[in-house]
Amino acid sequence: MLMFFLCFLVWFLFCLPRPLFDAPYTTVIEDAEGNFLSARIAPDHQWRFPESDSVPYKFREAIRCFEDEYFYYHPGVNPVSICRALWQNIRKGRVKSGGSTITMQVIRLSLNHQNRNLFSKLHETVLAFRLELGYSKKNILNIYASHAPFGSNVVGLEAASWRYFGRSAARLSWGETAALAVLPNAPALIFPGKNHRMYLLKRNRLLDKLRRLKVIDRTTCELAKAEPLPDRPRPLPRYAPHLLDKIIADGHKGERAKTSLHSAFQQQVSQIVRKYVQFYSSNYIQNMAVIVVDTRSGEIRAYVGNAEIKGLNNNAYVDNAVAPRSSGSILKPFLYAAMLNDGELLPNALVSDIPTHFGNYSPENFEKVYAGAVPADMALAHSLNVPAVRELDQYGVPRLYHVLQGLGFSTINKTPDYYGLSLILGGAEVNLWETVSAYASMGRSLLSYTSNNHRYLSDDYRPISYFPNRNSDSNLVPEQKLGAGSLWYTMEALATVNRPWGEIGWDYFASSHKIAWKTGTSFGSRDAWAVGVTPQYTIGVWVGNSTGEGRPGLTGVTHAAPVMFEIFKVLNVSSWFEQPLQDMVKISVCKQSGFRATDNCESEERWVPKKGGKVKACPFHTRVFLDSTGTYRVNGDCYPVAKMRMASWFLLPPSQEYFYRQNHPEYNPLPPFAPGCTPRSEAVLDILVPDNNTAIFIPKGINGETGLIIFEAVHRKPGAELFWHIDNQYVGTTKGVHKIELSPPAGNHVLTVEDNEGNMVRRKFKVK
Repeated sequence: MLMFFLCFLVWFLFCLPRPLFDAPYTTVIEDAEGNFLSARIAPDHQWRFPESDSVPYKFREAIRCFEDEYFYYHPGVNPVSICRALWQNIRKGRVKSGGSTITMQVIRLSLNHQNRNLFSKLHETVLAFRLELGYSKKNILNIYASHAPFGSNVVGLEAASWRYFGRSAARLSWGETAALAVLPNAPALIFPGKNHRMYLLKRNRLLDKLRRLKVIDRTTCELAKAEPLPDRPRPLPRYAPHLLDKIIADGHKGERAKTSLHSAFQQQVSQIVRKYVQFYSSNYIQNMAVIVVDTRSGEIRAYVGNAEIKGLNNNAYVDNAVAPRSSGSILKPFLYAAMLNDGELLPNALVSDIPTHFGNYSPENFEKVYAGAVPADMALAHSLNVPAVRELDQYGVPRLYHVLQGLGFSTINKTPDYYGLSLILGGAEVNLWETVSAYASMGRSLLSYTSNNHRYLSDDYRPISYFPNRNSDSNLVPEQKLGAGSLWYTMEALATVNRPWGEIGWDYFASSHKIAWKTGTSFGSRDAWAVGVTPQYTIGVWVGNSTGEGRPGLTGVTHAAPVMFEIFKVLNVSSWFEQPLQDMVKISVCKQSGFRATDNCESEERWVPKKGGKVKACPFHTRVFLDSTGTYRVNGDCYPVAKMRMASWFLLPPSQEYFYRQNHPEYNPLPPFAPGCTPRSEAVLDILVPDNNTAIFIPKGINGETGLIIFEAVHRKPGAELFWHIDNQYVGTTKGVHKIELSPPAGNHVLTVEDNEGNMVRRKFKVK
C-alpha cells in the first residue's frame, strides 16, 4: 500500500503536461504603447494570440459568474457544483451540466479530450488539484482566457476581442464582454452570426446575474442589453504587415512583439505612401518603401515596406525596405566624410569636374554638363557624378569598401575589384534598412560626441531596431569610424541642397527647417532614393517598381524627396547639430580654392576636420611676373627685373579652365607674354579624350562599317590652332573647338597634339 501511495505521489507531482499547451500561436506586433498593429495567423490556421499576463476586470467577473462563481474559493474542484450537475443530469436523463470548474476546463483544453467519459473526468479532477498547487488563481485564469475557444477558428480572449469587436479586451463594454464570456461554454453551438436568439438569451442571462451579484448596477445592465451582438468575425488591422513579416523572419514567430513604432504615426506615413503611389501609378511607378527612425536611439517609428492599394496589382506583399536595389548616388556622403576624416580633402576644396574616362568607364553628370572645378561640398550637394568618381579614384576603392562594410552594408559583399569605380554611382546594391541605419548612425555619432564630453559611444554605428528601450552595453570611446568634425561638415553640405520644386509650401518649409538630405537615382531610372537626417529623426524613402522595371522621369529628387519632406512636415524638427570644435583644427585656407593656403593666395582662418592640416597646399595659385602696367607677362630675359610686378594668380589646368570659364565670367586667364618675350615651358593645352593608357572599343555600324572615335583637346587661347598626329603621322588640324573624328586601326597608338608655339601633349591609347 505504501509503495502504491509513493508511486501515486510521484506521478501526482509530475502529472501536469509540460508545457500545459503546446499549440502554435499567432504572431502579434504592437506599437510602443501596446496598441495593436498587425498579426499573422498561427500555423494551424487558428487565431490564437500568445498568452496574456492579465485578464481585464470585466471579463474576469463575467467569466467567473458564468462558468465558476466560486473560482476563488475551491481547490480546483467544486464538490457542490459536481453534485448539482449530477442531480440535474439524473433528473433530465441526459448530460445537462458538467460541473467543471475553470481549473478543470484548463486541464481539459490542455489534454484536448475529444471523447469524454467518467475516467477522463476523474483524470481531469486529479490534474486540476495538481494545477491549483502549482499555479496561482490569477495565472490559471490567464491561461484559461488565452486558450478558451470562442467559435470558428478564434481561440483566446484577445483574439476574440479583436476578431469580433476590432479592439482589445480591456476596451470592451459590459455588453461586449458578456457576449464573449458565454462563448467558451458551447463554441460549436453558439458563435457570432449563428443561433442569434439563443446567443442573445445567454448573454442577457449573464448580465442579469452580474446585476444580481451587484457587479454592475441596473442602468449598466439595461444599457449592456441594448448593445448589439457581434456578427461574423472581422479582419484584423494591417497597419504594419511588412514589419510583421520581417519580425517573423528574424525569429520571433508566435510571439507578441512590442515594437518601437507609434501606431498613429505609422498610419499617417502609410496614408502618405498610398497617396503618392496612387499618383505615381499613372506612370506605372507602383511601389514605395519608407522607414522613419529616431536618430539618437535608432528605434523605428514608422515602417512601410510597400503600398497596399485596392485594385492596384503592384506585388504589395514584397517588402521593398529590405530588398537589395542599386544604390545610385546614395553612398556619396560616406566617401566625402571618409576623405575629410582621413585628411585627404577639405570641405570646400575644388575638385575636378571635366569629361573623364577610366578605360571603358566614362562617368557623366546627370545633367551632362561640367563645371571644370567645383567645391567638394557643392559637388556633394548637387550630386555631381564625375567629381565623386575622381575622388574615389584618389581615395581608393578598397578603402571605401572597407568603410562601407564597417557601416553595415552587408549587401556590398563582392570584392572591391568587382565594383571598381562604379561603386560610388550605383554599381553596388543596398537596401533601405541598412541605408537608413548608416545615415542614422552618422547623426547618432555626432550627437554622442557633442553630448558626452567629446567622446563617442562604442555602438554608435549599429542597425536600426524595431524594439523599444534597447539595452545598450556601450561605453565611451575616444574615437569612432568617422570623426565628428567630418560628420558635421557632411551634414552641412547635405543641408544646402535646394528642395524639390513644383510643390506649394516647399520654399517656406525649406527656410524654416534645416535637414541634411541626399537623393539617388539608379541607372535606367529603376530606383529613386531620398534620405534625410536631423538630430531628431532620420527618414529613408525608396520609390520604384518591385519588378525592377525602370520608368522615364523617375528620379530621387522628383519622386522620393517629396515623400520624405511631407513626412518631415508631420514631425517636429527644430534643432540642428552642434559644431564639434573639439574635433576640428583652425588652419589658413585659400579663399578661392578651398585648399590649405600658401603664400600665393588670399587666405582666411577656417575650422576644418582634425586631420585637415594634412591636405596638400593649394595647387592653383602661382606667382607670375608682369610688366609695369600689369598688361603682359614678362621674364628676366626680356624685361628689367627692377620694373617687374609680381602677382598671385588663380590658374586652373587647361582642361578645367575650359569649362570653369563658361560658368565663371570673373575668372581671369593669364595675360599674354609681352612682344619679344619667349615664354618658358608651361601647360597651355590638354587632351580630354582619351585619357592616358586608355583602351577604346570602336563601334560598328548596322552594315558592319567601322565607326569613328572622337578625340578632344582644349587650349588656354580660344583661337589657338592645334595639330594632331597619331603615331607621328599628321591626321588633321583644329581651331577654336578642338574635336576630331578618327578611325585608327586596332593596336597600340600614341596621340600627339601640338600648337603653333611648340607646346605639346601626348597620350597613349589602345584600340580594340
